[in-house]
Amino acid sequence: MTDKILISPHQLQQMAESLPTVIIDTRSPEAYAAGHIPGAVNLHDIFTFLATSTKEGLEELRGKFASAFGDAGLSGEEVAVIYEDSMDTGFGQSCRGYFLLEFLGYPKAAILHGGYKGWLAEKLPISDVTSTPEAKTFPVDTSAANVMLTKDDMLESLNKPEIIKLDVRDVDEWVATSSSPYGIDFCPRKGRIPGAVWLEWYRMMKPGEEVPVFKSKEELQAESATVGIGPDSTVYVYCFKGARASNTYIALKEAGVKDVRIYFGSWNEWSRDPELPIEEGHQIWAAA
Repeated sequence: MTDKILISPHQLQQMAESLPTVIIDTRSPEAYAAGHIPGAVNLHDIFTFLATSTKEGLEELRGKFASAFGDAGLSGEEVAVIYEDSMDTGFGQSCRGYFLLEFLGYPKAAILHGGYKGWLAEKLPISDVTSTPEAKTFPVDTSAANVMLTKDDMLESLNKPEIIKLDVRDVDEWVATSSSPYGIDFCPRKGRIPGAVWLEWYRMMKPGEEVPVFKSKEELQAESATVGIGPDSTVYVYCFKGARASNTYIALKEAGVKDVRIYFGSWNEWSRDPELPIEEGHQIWAAA
C-alpha cells in the first residue's frame, strides 16, 4: 500500500495526470451515470457484496474482487484511488474497497478524502462518459490476508480480554432494537458480540462540515481512548457487513493504532449462526 491512505481532490487530480492511476467509483450505477470523476470506473459491488468468513466464502470473495479489480484495469503498476459520495453517507464503502485491496495484497491504493462531494466542492471537472478500461491480470498476494478475521477468530477472542472487540454500528443495532441497516428483522437475531465495546462510526467524522472528513489524528486518538484503544492495542472491528468497520479501520490507522483487523462477515454472518453467543440490551463499560 502507499504510505498515504487519504488524499485530497487536488492530489488525485495531479496523480491522475502524472501516474498510472485507476479511479474507482463505488456509488450506485445511477449516481455514476449522472456524473463522476473523469476516467472513473464504476464498481458498486464493493459496497453491496455480502461475504462470509468460511474458507469457501473467503475464496469466493478473493476470486470475485480479483476479477473485478482486474477488469477495472489494476495490474499492480497502477495506483488505485477509491471514492464514495461522502465519508459519512456512503457507510464507508470507499474504505471497504481499500480494505478489500489490502486483503488481496494490492501494493498501491488510496482513498479520496471527502469523496465525490469534496471533488465537487473544489469545482473540479466531472464527466458522464462511461469508462471502458482495458482489463488486466490482478496480482493477488495472500501475505496480507491476516487483516481479515473469521468468525472463529472472533469466537476465540471472547476469551482474550486483551483483544478489544469494537462494535461501530448505529445505536439501534448496538442496543438490539434493529438487526441491520437493511431492516429491523433482516437478520434472525439482534444484539452484539459479547464483550464488545461501542464506538459509533460517525464519531470519527468532523461534525458540521460541508464536506465530511475524518477528524484530526489527535481527535481520533481521543475518540479511541474513550473505549480503551491506544496505539499498542489489538482491535477487532465489526459492523454489519464490513463497510462501517472499514471506515473505522482507516480512522484507527490514522490515529496510529498498529494492530487493527476486521471481522468482515460481521453481524450479517454472526447473527445467522445460532450456536454463536450474543448480548442484548444496554451495556455500560469503563475504558481501560
